[in-house]
Amino acid sequence: MQSFEKLGLFYLGKKVNQDNDMENYFLYESKDLTTHAFCVGMTGSGKTGLCISLLEEAAIDNIPSIIIDPKGDIGNLLLTFPNLSNKDFLPWINLDEANRQNLSAEEFAERQAEIWRKGLAEWEQDGSRIELIRNNVDMTIYTPGSSAGISISILNSFAAPLGKIIEDSDLFNDCIQTITSGLLELLGIKADPIQSREHILISNIISHFWRSGEDLDLAKLIQAIQSPPINQIGVFQIDSFYSANDRLKLAMSFNNLLAAPAFKNWLEGDALDVNQMLYTESGKPRIAIFSIAHLSDAERMFFVTILLNQVLGWMRSQPGTTSLRALLYMDEVFGYLPPIGEPPSKKPILTLLKQARAFGLGVTLATQNPVDIDYKALSNTGTWFIGRLQTQNDINRLIDGLTSVSSIADNQRKDLFKIISSLNKREFLVKNVHEDQSILIKTRWALSYLRGPLTRDQIKQLMQEKKTHSIKSFQETELASLPNDYSNTMPELNLSPYIRQYYAPINNITNANVQVVYIPYLIAGAEIQIFHNTYGISKTQQIAHRIKLSDDMTDISWDQAREFQINTEILSGNKFKKAIFKLLPASIQSISHYNQMDKQYETFLYRNYQLSLLKSDRFNVVSNPDETERDFRIRLDLLAREKRDLEIDRLKRKYATKTRSLETQLLTAQQQIERESDQYKQKQMDIAVTVGSTILGALLGGGRTRTGITRTARSASKIAKEKQDIERAKTKMLKIQSQIDKLNINFEDDARKLSEQYDTMNEPLKQIIIRPKKTDINQKYYGILWIPFSQNERGNMFVLNSQIVLD
Repeated sequence: MQSFEKLGLFYLGKKVNQDNDMENYFLYESKDLTTHAFCVGMTGSGKTGLCISLLEEAAIDNIPSIIIDPKGDIGNLLLTFPNLSNKDFLPWINLDEANRQNLSAEEFAERQAEIWRKGLAEWEQDGSRIELIRNNVDMTIYTPGSSAGISISILNSFAAPLGKIIEDSDLFNDCIQTITSGLLELLGIKADPIQSREHILISNIISHFWRSGEDLDLAKLIQAIQSPPINQIGVFQIDSFYSANDRLKLAMSFNNLLAAPAFKNWLEGDALDVNQMLYTESGKPRIAIFSIAHLSDAERMFFVTILLNQVLGWMRSQPGTTSLRALLYMDEVFGYLPPIGEPPSKKPILTLLKQARAFGLGVTLATQNPVDIDYKALSNTGTWFIGRLQTQNDINRLIDGLTSVSSIADNQRKDLFKIISSLNKREFLVKNVHEDQSILIKTRWALSYLRGPLTRDQIKQLMQEKKTHSIKSFQETELASLPNDYSNTMPELNLSPYIRQYYAPINNITNANVQVVYIPYLIAGAEIQIFHNTYGISKTQQIAHRIKLSDDMTDISWDQAREFQINTEILSGNKFKKAIFKLLPASIQSISHYNQMDKQYETFLYRNYQLSLLKSDRFNVVSNPDETERDFRIRLDLLAREKRDLEIDRLKRKYATKTRSLETQLLTAQQQIERESDQYKQKQMDIAVTVGSTILGALLGGGRTRTGITRTARSASKIAKEKQDIERAKTKMLKIQSQIDKLNINFEDDARKLSEQYDTMNEPLKQIIIRPKKTDINQKYYGILWIPFSQNERGNMFVLNSQIVLD
């Protein structure tokens, strides 16, 4: 293992000394990122390479990242080629650059591969580090509003936030304000939250639904603008504040946006779920890259605002930690955090910078425009990576920003200006609040192939395989096409009046002309309570089962039923006026069998329902009742990282005492060698003088010749002794150095064992089964549920209620 592969440390480059020579590795403490980082540098400074290296190191350390990529450069993270072969580089080279160099594509690819092999070798890296990235994380490029990469559906982005956010009035109001501002940005409306009627109306509507625990989508918002669920805003009646005609115009603007064919891409694709985008279903960390280079300025602002609010909501749902849980990186923050003005993105960024540390979320922002950043907003940023800048004004503005973060004297300003002015490419001045002094570094060679911004076709090519497995924005069902046996009228005349019927409301419809088809299901639901003192379990769960009605009701039982999650509000909907209904089977008239199924439901639950928990014996932790294995392993991983960081600190303290003692001895030995060497040289000079005097005396016939020869012999004996003393001192120094080297090896070995000890992804988990008592099962409802469906372009049926999930 290379000496830079250390637990919790990111290998970002090497330190540069006063002679502009590189010396020791620059290893950045990953947990320092919880106090956030800011990277600034002009085009060509190496800023992108440094930031990509930081993200690579996070991936190697199993830390997930959410990345906002306005320029399209960060997709280069997916261009990782462990074999470093020419053919791997060939599909991704810049053909224009090859033509400018008068090279064929194959020749240029060969040259690029050789450059990367040589560059990595110079920084003591190879394909094995690249393989670590590919093995440790899953990478996805999302393209909101486009089908080039993995599409994103914003439908759930207007869902009611968690209770913790609603309880925090400031955060709750900020979320509403930024969502509203983002929506109005799409319509080209620069709305003042205090003065704009549009902003005030929509904010009040969103607040009303969210405080009631109701989710929103654009269709529901449009209807609410026309017919607001509130009667009064401030002291004015709603029609006095905003007339019905004006509300209709605003609703029409949103409706036109929703009806536009191009907007369809915003409604299909993976849900904007931060938890799912940070980890795969198996708990593997993810790098989620949101490429937004193809969007207009208004669309970018809208999406970034939506995404930041989702990150805030996810963050507030996490327990506190002092370790680095995840990264949020924005490649170009210009325009999103300006010194003047309040774009919708500014408040959530400020909130994250102030609060994310407590939840282990590290925020890293980068820009090449230092003049256009609100440096006061960066007062909570612990690390600054400062690269080469374009103008003196940029440098002065940056130093002003640093002054706002920490006190800088006038003489220090001059030194900073001199250092920043003389920076070369890939050289950065690092100011870290966790370190005593600023450090000058040169960044290492990136493991990823930095070919520049990816084109839409290249993104499509990279995501082709993932697209076939992408989560759809609707829930597919077991129905392949519209049934033939349906009626325009409700077939309820022949039903017994004692058979209860429910209608699921429609809230997932974006086209008023869609054909609604009701499909009947036999459903039953109950409330189950489970208590277990040993594991501290006290859980009340609402459970429901459905059976698709068949022609012969006498052949069905609850063993054929499927469990599904529904809210009891689903049982109180009204029939859609222009709908068709699948005919009920005639055997539904067997009321005796219908009653028998009712009675058997509680027995079925008692026999089949169980609460399955997972337990980690090593950490003595049990999963929560609703926690999946994926989420449990993620929680264990964070727990392990916290324990690992604590043990590493203890290990450092343990070895630091021994190391300091040996280093003191080493310094003493070096000083002794210097003294002995000086004495040796002095003796050599003395004997040279004595010999010279003796020879001169002999030539001149002096009487002290014999005495001089005797003194010379004695001095020769002493100089031999001095030489032996030097050799003994050197032997002692080498022995101490050997002890220090052995101590370092022992530390690395102990650190490696710690890493293996806290590897939770491969840890065996024990399954614990808990069953309810029969008296703790309380049946709540039973009857026929009519579920509304529609048909998509491929002929598949999907549910018109976003709360119903059918497998």
